[in-house]
Amino acid sequence: MTAPPDATRIATGVPGLDYILGGGYAANRAHLLEGRPGSGKTTLALQFLLDGARLGERCLYITLSESRRELLTVTDRHGWSLDGIEVFELVPPELSLDPSQQQSLVHSSDLELGETVRMAIAEIDRIKPQRVVVDSLSEIRLLSQGSLRFRRQVLALRSYLLIHDTTALLLDDITAEQDDLNLHSLCHAVLRLEQLAPLYGGERRRLRVIKMRATAFRGGYHDFVIRRGGLSVFPRLIAAEHGHPFPEGTLGSGIAAFDTLLGGGLDQGTSTMLLGPSGVGKSSSALAFVVSALRRGERALILSFDETSGILKRRAKGLGMDIEPYCATGQLRVEQIDPAEVSPGELTAIVRETVERDDARVVLIDSLTGYHNAMPEEQHLLLQMHEILTYLNQQGVTTLLVLAQHGLVGQMSATIDLTYLSDTILLFRFFEAAGSLRRAISVVKKRVGPHEAAIRELRIESGGLRVGEPLSAFRGVLTGTPTYEGDSGRLLADRDGDERE
Repeated sequence: MTAPPDATRIATGVPGLDYILGGGYAANRAHLLEGRPGSGKTTLALQFLLDGARLGERCLYITLSESRRELLTVTDRHGWSLDGIEVFELVPPELSLDPSQQQSLVHSSDLELGETVRMAIAEIDRIKPQRVVVDSLSEIRLLSQGSLRFRRQVLALRSYLLIHDTTALLLDDITAEQDDLNLHSLCHAVLRLEQLAPLYGGERRRLRVIKMRATAFRGGYHDFVIRRGGLSVFPRLIAAEHGHPFPEGTLGSGIAAFDTLLGGGLDQGTSTMLLGPSGVGKSSSALAFVVSALRRGERALILSFDETSGILKRRAKGLGMDIEPYCATGQLRVEQIDPAEVSPGELTAIVRETVERDDARVVLIDSLTGYHNAMPEEQHLLLQMHEILTYLNQQGVTTLLVLAQHGLVGQMSATIDLTYLSDTILLFRFFEAAGSLRRAISVVKKRVGPHEAAIRELRIESGGLRVGEPLSAFRGVLTGTPTYEGDSGRLLADRDGDERE
């Protein structure tokens, strides 16, 4: 198979990384993958070679740190095969005692640095590969015993690879307190992989493209995960890249008085925040809009942080809004999110996949409070949500955000403020009337179109939601403890006494 044209893009084996790099690695160039042990460098390098072997290219893995046996363990756990990939080991023989191996074994500690590099070059000359991985340069650095000698040998190896039209990945462990930047100027591109340990939950991994010559790439940090089947990268969302026109429309709740309060419903391509204390009816009200969209044939996504999918389905059925049939047909996707295990990038990827692949028209995030509380160290949550909401608005998606406030009555506050991003804000409050606890709903903001300034009563019953007539005799709504001083005859009658969130 002939070598690809010089410096053209070739796939990395990871679609998300191809998107970040503007198409992939540069052909016939050397790329540096650096990161601390366990960050995912070997897995990423193997996916690059496996993709080349699938295309019929000659691939070579030169290892100074892991034996073939260890590499086979990695590939077996991912369900891969090393067929079509040559493995050349420069490791001490005591690490590879299997006599059936057909690979050459060289005790690197007995070799001079120059001889080690020459043996690697000789193997490259014998195989004449189109893709090469050198794992890792840390061992060469130890043998060199000096930065000048180390740089000279890596430069010789890189020049040889370039002359022979080989696309190479050079892996380097960052184990020193200070980063060694000697290699950055030698390589066409530099990718850094990081593994972070949050205060609670699983480890988080992210990568950043530090440099890539003569190529526009997507900078910043991009989350990724390593699961069976390999490494998956979630490119950072840039909302400005995804705008396109969409037809105007309105989404109703299916409840006449509710839609009247909203001036007809929620406009397509807008975001709505449902704000209030826990148990006041925010989730049930949001669910009414989702079910209304499902009934008219649209697809929807629910990201549930605060309750399991089973409880959500049972609660919806109890309100006369059975969503199980829609889930069974794939019209509705319910994702139960564990914030301690899902990174912000993966959450964004779930949203994008459902919108772009499945054409979801409604997205419900329930709730943003649970996501934030479980990830207090995520300092840039507001920026991430800004990008997600802008992206969804530009896709013509109606977005519903549930945000719980602290407390049940009295002065209330929220841990995060996204009201400035929301096009519509629905405010929910408890109030007391005639010795009974009741719920009130009002629209305090709507950017698109008119809405009622009135406050209406909301009841949650086994048959569904009911919204009453405007209540004109409220006092102290904005204080957080509204009091109804009007005629109790204007309140909704209790049908069955069964109220629920």
